[in-house]
Amino acid sequence: MRILVAEDETIIRLDLRDLLVRSGFDVVAEARDGEEAIALAREHEPDLAIMDVKMPRLDG
Repeated sequence: MRILVAEDETIIRLDLRDLLVRSGFDVVAEARDGEEAIALAREHEPDLAIMDVKMPRLDG
């Protein structure tokens, strides 16, 4: 499964990515805010986006 992770807190984003990768998932992109998440989702077409609810510039 191809996953996009969107989280503005770096340590949380990295921990979540590592957990997903160790569990056998393919993290295809990581975003720091909602605007970046939209652009990366269009580019990578993930199966699932895991997004923080409250982020800078555009919420998840």
